[in-house]
This record gives sequence, C-alpha cells and structure tokens, in this order.
Amino acid sequence: MTFSPLLPVGMLVVVLGALAAFAIVQFAKAPRRPGSWHWLIRLGMVLLLFGLALRPGLPTNLRPPTASGNVDVYFVVDTTSSMAAEDYGPAGDPRLVGVRADIEAIAEELVGARFSLITFDAETVQRMPLTSDTSALVSGAKALNQEVTAYSGGSSISAPAGFLAERLAGDAEQFPDRVRVLYYLGDGEQTVAEVPASFEPVGTFVDEGAVLGYGTEAGGRMKQFNGYDDGGEDRPYITWFSDSGEQEAVSRIDEAALGSIAAQLGVDYLHRTVGEPIDEAVVGITVTNVSAESRPVVDTPEFYWIFAIGFGMLALIEIGSLAVALRDLRRLEGARDAG
Repeated sequence: MTFSPLLPVGMLVVVLGALAAFAIVQFAKAPRRPGSWHWLIRLGMVLLLFGLALRPGLPTNLRPPTASGNVDVYFVVDTTSSMAAEDYGPAGDPRLVGVRADIEAIAEELVGARFSLITFDAETVQRMPLTSDTSALVSGAKALNQEVTAYSGGSSISAPAGFLAERLAGDAEQFPDRVRVLYYLGDGEQTVAEVPASFEPVGTFVDEGAVLGYGTEAGGRMKQFNGYDDGGEDRPYITWFSDSGEQEAVSRIDEAALGSIAAQLGVDYLHRTVGEPIDEAVVGITVTNVSAESRPVVDTPEFYWIFAIGFGMLALIEIGSLAVALRDLRRLEGARDAG
C-alpha cells in the first residue's frame, strides 16, 4: 500500500483530529438528545475525509521505462482558415489532416526527443511546452483545428517569427547542448497587406528541420468554423465579395513563400502529399544520448474514490436532515404568525 497525501500528514492529523475530537465531545455531552446521532455522521465524514486526503494506492502495473534524448523538436503550425482548404489528396481533405498525420509520423521517427506544439493565426500560442510524452503531442495534434472564421483577420506567414526567436533564444541559453529542430507546417498564403517578416533571427537557433507545405496550385474551398461544431458536412463555405458579387473563397499554396521561409531558417522545403513517407523531413536528425530510467516507472492505482463515495453519501444525509429541519422551522414560524 502506498500513500500520496494531499497535505503533510502532520497537518492532516492536527486539523482533522481536532474536528474528530470536537464531534466526539459533542456526542458525549448529550447522547440521548434528539438529533445527537448527527455527530456520529459528522465523525464518520471526518474519518472518511482523512482517508481520502491520504490518497492510498496499490503499486502495480509496471510500465516500461521512458526515454530521453538530446533533441528538442518544435512544430509550428499554421491554423488560419486557409489550412481548412479541401485540396489535400484525392479525397479533398482539409490541409490540417496532412499536418496531423505528419506530426505523428515525425514523432514516431524521433523517439526520445522532446516536442513542443505551437500554432499561429490571429495570435501565436504555445499549445504544448517541451515534453517527451509523444502521446500528449499526438493528442494535441489531433485536436488542431482552423481558427474561428468570425475572428479571421487575414493571414501572415511570418506571424510566429518574433515569438519563435524569443522562445528559442531562451531555450538555447538554458539548454546550450541540445539540438533544436524546427518544423514549419503551412501553405504559405499571405492575405494581409504587410510584407512578411524574416525568419533569419529564428534560424540562428535552428540546427535541423524543414518547412512542410500543404495544398495545391488549383487550390480548394474552405468551410466555415464557429469554434464548437463537430465539423459536419452541412457547414457553409467561406465566401468573399468581388465586383461580380459573393463567391466562395479559394486558397492556393504559395510554394515560393514557403521556400523563402525555409531558406531563412536554413532548412529544406518539402511539399507534402497523402501517403508520402516522412523520411526526407527527418534525414540527418539523430536522437543521441538516449537514456532510460534505471527502474521501471510504477503506475499506482489510487483508491481515494472509495472514501469519496462514502463521504458523499454521509454528506447527502446531512443535507437531507438540514432540509427537513428548515422545513420544520418554517412551519413553526408560520404557526406562530397564524397564532
């Protein structure tokens, strides 16, 4: 049996012990008084709360050791509306489908590395800090979605440049011996009027990586997204107004822009299609110094929920008794008013 107390055991003993002693004293003062049995219920609640706070568990289910390496991988994903364009593969899937698949494939190839997930649209956000938990990365990638259409103000391919330069500079100072790998995943479409900023300050801190491009020259339509629907087929497509009236917007890949970003970062540009191996994106990247913990990690099932169920049942009894007491009190007051 193992214990993972929520608070120091000494503090739990003092606080809950005082409450238990108080309940015992109150019951002992008038054991035959109507309602005095409630003090026994309250004593039971204190004891159950003590068991809950200790968080008992059973050390079983040994899991294999986890690995750690010398490589930090940053995935920088374009989540503007254009990444919902339906021109990825013959099935016409949204471009983000390819992004999710490639992130998972790269993670499988670079076992032992630490991964970070960063997205950019109207703002740049670090969705996941550096972690060696690939399952968390894959879950985060699967949850990626386009920005809310109503909040879209155009897209800038260099939106994350300043954020990345600051973040990678800090990481380089803190972990100078680690290899930093950056993957930029997008379509290169620039819809705002401003000239894209340079990624050269970011490239100073990048050792390996690639710019991965999604989409076609023919382009694809994009469905609207309100932030909470399930992505059903009944969603309308994004439209824009021209001299000839309202028409469906079409997004096209800009490989020249993506190639420019790759050159500034000092990495290769790769156009991605359905079913294409990820080998080119990870060539030359080796996760070295991979080490495992000397002992297996123990997954400890906890049993605090048993105490929580008991505590909840006694609490319901107390709440019910309180409701009855309040009802009787109102009746008594009503009788007095009537008299």
